[in-house]
Amino acid sequence: MSEDIVLTETENGITTVTLNRPDALNALSTALRRRLAEVFIGLKSDDSTQVIILTGNGRAFTAGLDLKELGEKGMNTSSEPATAESNPDLQAAIREVGKPVIGAINGFAITGGFELALACDILIASTEAKFADTHVRMGVVPGWGLSQRLSQLIGVSRAKQLSFTGNYLDAETAERWGLVNVVLPPDELLPYCRKLATDITSVNQDTLREVHRLIDFGWEHTLGEGIAEERRASRAENQGLAAETLEENRLNVQARGRDQQS
Repeated sequence: MSEDIVLTETENGITTVTLNRPDALNALSTALRRRLAEVFIGLKSDDSTQVIILTGNGRAFTAGLDLKELGEKGMNTSSEPATAESNPDLQAAIREVGKPVIGAINGFAITGGFELALACDILIASTEAKFADTHVRMGVVPGWGLSQRLSQLIGVSRAKQLSFTGNYLDAETAERWGLVNVVLPPDELLPYCRKLATDITSVNQDTLREVHRLIDFGWEHTLGEGIAEERRASRAENQGLAAETLEENRLNVQARGRDQQS
């Protein structure tokens, strides 16, 4: 099991997916990208998984594409046409898994690794986490959404600062800029993420899936289109909700609120 380049562990509806090339800073080799995509494609239909935690083994979340491999093969140089089987879309596999993905950023998240982090729904960082976009230093144009998603999260000026310089961003600044939600000591990172995931497993899963879809829809569309889609979904999903169900849910929400305040 320790030789697997992607480790998975499922408990109580939470699947932890761990990139496992620590000696290579979890660099995204072709084999690792393919295997990680396969794992997420499988988790989409896995009824035992409600929430996914994505993290890395060792000092890095992932240092990005495997530069040693690229130095030997180049990019997009294969004469054989890529297929979904030979080269699955990793970004699509993560973003279309249909379940909340918590990125537990334990260390370096560089370039392609930064883009992998941005594919997650929620980012929680260790104090050891560091982010960088080195596309302009490598002479490679981003293709996994970083040039579009980063500015929506932290603002255009800050995104340009990172992408134009290739400089590192520490965890505390990433939190201040709104890139990550919380920064924790390394030994507290996964326990916190598991507690957060447990909270998510306790909600109405049908409603969660629809709210998840609506937020992602708004990310890709205009505000007006997002509001219209929300209204359409609200009418469709809320029609016929029984008073007894709503009263039971109200009591449960109030009880939970009292527990959290005590």
